[in-house]
Amino acid sequence: MQAAEAHIDYTTLCNLYQQSLLTIQSLEHELQQLKKMIFGSKQERFIPATGNNPAQLLLDIQAEQSAVVKITDVKKIEYTKVTTEVTVKKEHPGRHQLPGHLERREQIITPEEDTTGLKKIGEEITEELEYEPGKLFVNKIIRPKYAKAEDGGVIIAPMMERPLPKAVAGAGLLAQIVIDKYVDHLPLYRQAERFKREGINLPYSTITDWVSNTCRLIEPLYEALKKIVIQSDYLHADESPIKVLDKDKRGETHRGYYWVYHNSINRMVLFDYQKSRGKEAPKEILKDFKGYLQTDGYVVYDCFKEKETITVLHCMAHARRMFYEAQQNDLPRASHALGEFAKLYDIERKAKDTQLSSEKIFELRQKEAIPVLEALGKWMKEQYMQVLPRSPIGKALGYSIERWNELIIYAADGKLNIDNNPVENSIRPVAIGRKNYLFAGSHEAAQRSAMLYSLLGTCKLHSVNPFIWLRDILRRIPMHPINKINELLPHQWQPHTSLQN
Repeated sequence: MQAAEAHIDYTTLCNLYQQSLLTIQSLEHELQQLKKMIFGSKQERFIPATGNNPAQLLLDIQAEQSAVVKITDVKKIEYTKVTTEVTVKKEHPGRHQLPGHLERREQIITPEEDTTGLKKIGEEITEELEYEPGKLFVNKIIRPKYAKAEDGGVIIAPMMERPLPKAVAGAGLLAQIVIDKYVDHLPLYRQAERFKREGINLPYSTITDWVSNTCRLIEPLYEALKKIVIQSDYLHADESPIKVLDKDKRGETHRGYYWVYHNSINRMVLFDYQKSRGKEAPKEILKDFKGYLQTDGYVVYDCFKEKETITVLHCMAHARRMFYEAQQNDLPRASHALGEFAKLYDIERKAKDTQLSSEKIFELRQKEAIPVLEALGKWMKEQYMQVLPRSPIGKALGYSIERWNELIIYAADGKLNIDNNPVENSIRPVAIGRKNYLFAGSHEAAQRSAMLYSLLGTCKLHSVNPFIWLRDILRRIPMHPINKINELLPHQWQPHTSLQN
């Protein structure tokens, strides 16, 4: 009886020890991820080792281990990292020529010696790139008035259309204020301080009114862009948080979300602000959408899998990221998975570098990517049976296995992307902006920001100078026919030749 009790106590102790090891392992993994978020690099590039890879040698050994951890089986494995530095001498390409469209201000330096009667045989020209701060100036609009004979009245030219007739700001100043905040991430209060240095006192409230009124003026453009984006047959979707001041919440901010929809084929992006991260937001805006919808695997988008007109596919980069983060937990398995992901991305890089058509990309993927995907999917299922589901490597395997059918859909159509990176790249300006202006002043202000991020983001995707585009639009839109509003969208816009700088 005493021996049985001793055996039970020992078994209980082993179980407690096993659970403690798992807890410590999980906490160490979380700590490493937090350190990476704060101090580390965001790069996830995986470079497989060559030669005798200790991780690969241990893969077959660890594959035979069961999910139950025994105290007597705990071993410490050390890995030695060998770094070989190769120095390649590159020839200096020489100084780049400065763009020809820039203004040239000549400064001629003559010799101190007397050159009278000497023949000029040439000249040395040195160009340096200079800068002077942007200057405010007053656009003085003068309309002469003429009196008709015999008290026949007065003749005067009609006033030109202005973006904001009751404001002193012209189209160029309004455009620059918007670009400074939403492209270069300079909050409005900092812009006000900069104006003070120029001797111009513009109250913060005045500048915010200018921005909000500018948004009302270009709202038809946003609605036109939304309609075109939603009518496409392939969209990336993602969401990003934004803090918003809410009059109903004293002393704290509301956590709202920008829902972002990106058309990577026609290069357009749409931001839609919503107060929550629930499924109601995408269900409403995508109610008439038909085609491919690529997401990061967030469960909210699962509701679209039930619609026959929508095919949901997931992001391979998110699956790869979990294995990247699991390297410290199980280096052999994580390295093997990352090596296979690298093969898939090498295929995509080959297609991009050679500028293949969608049909050729499909053929390339069928020939080279499908065998890798089939082998990788089979390997993941085999390995998942041999690891602890709650461990980082178990979670990485489980994440991919659960979504594998959606992860491999991209190989069935050459126009599809392997991951959701296009929409994530479009969200980056929002993340940078949050660090500068911290929050939106209201829910209405957050939606106005979504409008500007959409239009200016589309400018970037088409390599359109956002300042020149917005200044031109603000000059033209007051008199532009509403039924031709699409002509002013960044991807269809043509500069108005009659407008002077």
